Amino acid sequence: MSRTSQTDPELTHRLTRRGMLGVAAGATAAALLGAAASPAAAAPAADTSAAGRGRGRPVLPPGRLGIQLYSLRDKVSTLGFAPVFAELAKYGYDEVEFAGYTQGSAGPITLAQLKRLARNHGLNPIGSHVGYYSSDPNAYTFAQNLTKVLDDAQALGLKHIGTAAGPFRYGSTVDAWKRAAEDFNTYGAAAKARGMKFYQHNHSEEFSFATDNPKVRLYDVLLAETDPDLVYLEMDIYWAYSGQFRFSKRPDGTPAPFEPLDYVLKQPHRYPLFHVKDGVSDPGNQYGYRMTDVGDGDIDYQRFISAVTRLRGERFAHHWQAEHDNPTESFTFARRSSAHLHSLREKC
Repeated sequence: MSRTSQTDPELTHRLTRRGMLGVAAGATAAALLGAAASPAAAAPAADTSAAGRGRGRPVLPPGRLGIQLYSLRDKVSTLGFAPVFAELAKYGYDEVEFAGYTQGSAGPITLAQLKRLARNHGLNPIGSHVGYYSSDPNAYTFAQNLTKVLDDAQALGLKHIGTAAGPFRYGSTVDAWKRAAEDFNTYGAAAKARGMKFYQHNHSEEFSFATDNPKVRLYDVLLAETDPDLVYLEMDIYWAYSGQFRFSKRPDGTPAPFEPLDYVLKQPHRYPLFHVKDGVSDPGNQYGYRMTDVGDGDIDYQRFISAVTRLRGERFAHHWQAEHDNPTESFTFARRSSAHLHSLREKC
């Protein structure tokens, strides 16, 4: 998202991502290889920040850094998946999360080829975002085509399959979110039967209040009404802190503070995935932040990640996906974000 953009970045993100979701059939070897890649960016320079100079163990667990491919959709559409995966491997990424399986790729590609291509570059396909529901009965969403969605996720070998759509299908009342929770429990049970975890990715609106009971935070309804053994969460940390900025007061103005990290520390098993996004604090912005590359903003990832990974038995229980909705230059974003996250050290 541009720092000077006057559009609604959250709405734009939702609509654009929704348009990206889908699966292509058929492929050729040439399409699998993609267009020739441009020369790789120079290796990340050594970090000289205070975080980088720390002597503790790395905050980021080895093998757990991924990237949401939505951030690189421009490169996938012009170069193809192979050159993009090659760059990500050079930058030190271990995993990829899909937002659809074509993303305008330069040429068609099958799921089997996509899975093999990722693995050949040392990248583990960890999850994917799919639409929640649609008025189109043929739409590629959980509500309309659950079996197909799960078939494709299974073909890719995904351990997680989820949606970036908020649970607003039936409205913003407590009962509406209870109904959405029932949907999610159904999808979670179907995913679990295939050895996968269903998850929901938040934006800031999930932390708003029920329209029929402004004392109730909708995110709390989601947590309470979904089965913790069936429904998991992917906290988008940037949007969670945006939610903190926007919804730390109820509609009547009474205080309702919350700390996003506390949700995770109370139920760490419910958060197998995270989106690591950064933002510059900007109280004049309706969302409280202006999105930027990871490491250039004000979200304290040394604190957040280490607080989670230092919990007993939790160091390797989570996956951290870098993301930027609209990076100025997507390869640069990917490289710099990886370098920053790898530089972070625990405080001794």
